[in-house]
Amino acid sequence: MNPESRIFVAGHNGLVGSAIWRALERAGYKELIGRRSAELDLVRQADTEQFFAREHPEIVVLAAARVGGIAANNRYRADFIYANLMIELNVIQAAHRQGVEKLLFLGSSCIYPRLAPQPLKEEALLTGPLEPTNEPYAIAKIAGIRTCDAFNRQYGTNFISAMPTNLYGPGDNYDPEGSHVLPALIRRFHEAKAGGVREVVCWGSGKPLREFLYSDDLAEACVFLLENVDYDDLAFTDESGTVQSHLNIGSGKEISIRALAELVAEVVGYDGTITWDTGRPDGTPRKLMDSRRLEALGWMPKVSLRDGIARAYEDFKDRYA
Repeated sequence: MNPESRIFVAGHNGLVGSAIWRALERAGYKELIGRRSAELDLVRQADTEQFFAREHPEIVVLAAARVGGIAANNRYRADFIYANLMIELNVIQAAHRQGVEKLLFLGSSCIYPRLAPQPLKEEALLTGPLEPTNEPYAIAKIAGIRTCDAFNRQYGTNFISAMPTNLYGPGDNYDPEGSHVLPALIRRFHEAKAGGVREVVCWGSGKPLREFLYSDDLAEACVFLLENVDYDDLAFTDESGTVQSHLNIGSGKEISIRALAELVAEVVGYDGTITWDTGRPDGTPRKLMDSRRLEALGWMPKVSLRDGIARAYEDFKDRYA
């Protein structure tokens, strides 16, 4: 990579893609390419192929995806698996046909089995049943990892895969029906504070443990991988004889959903009562990533959870409040 490399950031308006775009600009890259979904529908193979043939990107960051929290994943199961499979397959195939030098595919920690040993190591992939509430999305992301690996091993491409933990930050989705837990809590507590509501009801028991990473930290990790790490650096054969070639990206710290809700309420300034609707699903009991392989390569996160939530709340207020 050099400052004139033509870099296509697929999904550049989303939480992840926008953070990566900012990180690439900070790193001095000048030829960044982005298209809104209204301009380029990556679900459509012909449109994707024509775009690659016309723009000739040299580097691709595949951050485009259909995403959402437990409710959205469970309700729109067909939409999630179809859209994510089509986006991945179309972009990876087009990148190969156009001779893209390097591609970074971004997945999710939900690829791992629901009850996999903690912290989650890369070799835990496909060793047990997935969390039922987001299984379609997880299957699509697993397919993306394996597709990159298959192209690398058959065609000698340099397509790498990174699996971030739960993300939050500027540009997040705060929709009540489709957002993830942390932005959903930010909005709920802000609206309760603004409306003088003295009780906020949260889903589940509050017991599950989650790990969170600020989006700009993830973006810096992605630029680090693009500049320093290739497929041959990542691929290894695990004890079962399976080749694994993806890399975890996490903060290494976890917090219960109950403690998270209390922290968000504190940052927002909400002092009412928090109650828990135990009739709602909890999701996976625990999901902590083992990010030691990435740390050994030389990267560590910088933003604490409290500071990150404060920054995210300022972004929410700027955009919505």
